[in-house]
Amino acid sequence: MRMKNARKDFPILDQSVNGHPLVYLDSSATSQKPVQVIEAVEAYYREINSNVHRGVHTLGTKATDAYEGAREKVRRFINAGSTREIVFTRGTTTGINLVARSYAIPRLQPGDEVILTPAEHHSNLIPWQQVVKATGATLKYFPLEADGTLDLAKVRTTITPNTRIVAIQQVSNVLGTVHPIKEIAKIVHENGGIICVDGAQSVPHMKVDVRDLDVDFLAFSGHKMCGPTGIGVLYGREELLEQMEPIEFGGEMIDHVDLTDATWKELPWKFEGGTPIIAGAIGLGAAIDYLESIGMEQIDEHDRKLARYAYEMLSQVEGITIYGPKENRTGLITFNLDDIHPHDVATVLDAEGIAVRAGHHCCQPLMRWLNVTATARASFYLYNDEADIDRLVKGIQKTKEYFGHVFR
Repeated sequence: MRMKNARKDFPILDQSVNGHPLVYLDSSATSQKPVQVIEAVEAYYREINSNVHRGVHTLGTKATDAYEGAREKVRRFINAGSTREIVFTRGTTTGINLVARSYAIPRLQPGDEVILTPAEHHSNLIPWQQVVKATGATLKYFPLEADGTLDLAKVRTTITPNTRIVAIQQVSNVLGTVHPIKEIAKIVHENGGIICVDGAQSVPHMKVDVRDLDVDFLAFSGHKMCGPTGIGVLYGREELLEQMEPIEFGGEMIDHVDLTDATWKELPWKFEGGTPIIAGAIGLGAAIDYLESIGMEQIDEHDRKLARYAYEMLSQVEGITIYGPKENRTGLITFNLDDIHPHDVATVLDAEGIAVRAGHHCCQPLMRWLNVTATARASFYLYNDEADIDRLVKGIQKTKEYFGHVFR
């Protein structure tokens, strides 16, 4: 499939908002869904709706095959070694919390270190705050450079033999920064620790190979990569997942139960208690099929090209501040306009049919590091093009004119 034809696959984009053709620039929050994914979810409910792993009837068998087929698609997509390493979750947040509660809390003790960056999404910050409170371990942070990037020399000096876990985003949802995960993982492993990666903003936009990166855990969400909401994935090395105990108990994840005790199913099902997110997993599988039909390398190139174009065009706007690095950023631009609150910027842009995000983006410590309370963010995906950026620039100019008139 050619990239330039992708937009037609997203029916929601064929509408007007406030009298203007919709320009959707909020894909970092959630991506839109192609008709292929919508139809796959509808087909499950229309044709094979049944619970999985339980019944021997025809619908149950078809539903189970589709559900487990989606797991294999995920395995192949991130190049995991086995489907035993692919746990379906509700999203990135659930995956990181599973690692924090099931792996970290039983193992950490006073003197151990957990290292993050100040730019982490709250979903990759708060779970680790709770870990150190529960265990007495120490929470540390890699220092950020002025543009929000990491210096590997400083990474190396921050990690010590006491570092047990490094939890880090591969791509910042505010700065667009792409961190050198493979190099960081090597340093972590040299010191005897493990690395847990927040892939929410990377897996949808670039080829992520967990074996090449040599990461121990990777969590990501389906809804940011053209899939349904409510479905996500935790990848974990099989030997680590084997050591971990479930944190949700009940149907589906059990092997044997008597009145005083129970045993668990093998991987990955011991972590998938209750009726799983069947339609979501099938929809995620369809989303992977769709993304692969275009090619992750092509999507990555497209998104970076749009980011460069947006950076160039927005840099020409007087009174604008753009956050994050100029080079090596993925498809988002975070900015502020002098003396105009980002919520006001987003409101005026919405009146022009342009959807952007405004707020702290679940990164309050990073906002304080940037010395702001909030920012506006425009994020791009495979269905966007340069014309959308041009509309954004015009909308920002109109915002400046409007508030210049109001406050004159």
